[in-house]
Amino acid sequence: MSIENIPEVYINNKKETPDLFIYDFRMTDDVVKSKVNLSMNMFSFLQIGRKQVHFAGTSVMVNKDQSLLLKKGNWLWTELLDTETIYHCKLLFFSEKILKDFIDKHLKNKKRNTKIAPYFIIRNDTYITSYLNSLSTIKEAPSIFMTNLLSLKFEELMLYLINKYGDVFETYLQSLIINENSTFEKVVENQVHSNLKLEEIAFLCNMSLSTFKRHFIDQYKISPGKWFKNKRLQKAKEILEHGDLKPSEIYLNFGYNNLSNFSIAFKNKFGITPSEI
Repeated sequence: MSIENIPEVYINNKKETPDLFIYDFRMTDDVVKSKVNLSMNMFSFLQIGRKQVHFAGTSVMVNKDQSLLLKKGNWLWTELLDTETIYHCKLLFFSEKILKDFIDKHLKNKKRNTKIAPYFIIRNDTYITSYLNSLSTIKEAPSIFMTNLLSLKFEELMLYLINKYGDVFETYLQSLIINENSTFEKVVENQVHSNLKLEEIAFLCNMSLSTFKRHFIDQYKISPGKWFKNKRLQKAKEILEHGDLKPSEIYLNFGYNNLSNFSIAFKNKFGITPSEI
């Protein structure tokens, strides 16, 4: 699967990337775990459909009642149609320069060492609806005014969200300009109980699959396939022993495409089938 560079793929003038950029994204087919290199922080105002994003250490799912502010980086996106025949979200990209200027102007208590999740969930309310309508309106403005108008609209949005979410949002904004490089081990450990493929985990580590495998063996002295399989089967066994879930309800969560393959792997490791737990 190829990597999609965003927002570059949406920009007509490839020679320069603006500090602020709006794009209306629409599609008519589901997209599952698309590899995205997000080179700018981005608001994703979801209007129709559902969206899931896998990060190096976590994931998030939102519907049309919610929007996301996403930190730049390598992520896996899943975008799904809902009851409608189209998926629609309005994307607002902003550079680190724009963000730093806003923080220097409006935030007095700077928390440069903050480390939090790479996303912030925003509840879509009447203000957000009105704001999105205004963004659609200014797209019709002459290009000579567009930069200044977008700057004002960006500042307006940020001030509204600070007023709505308070210190939590301020802390998140300041975390966006921290140069945080997750360690290889942290990314791996956080994916133990996910259903991501090795290629997808390698992408979240900013590595090719072959580089990821070499680095993994150097660190763990075992192939990543065997390591993840053992860890996930052990976790599946613990869940089944707890008695709340059936094998048919959990096999997908541990990376197996069907119950039969899960049962065979489980019996090979523990000597009994999942249903016998």
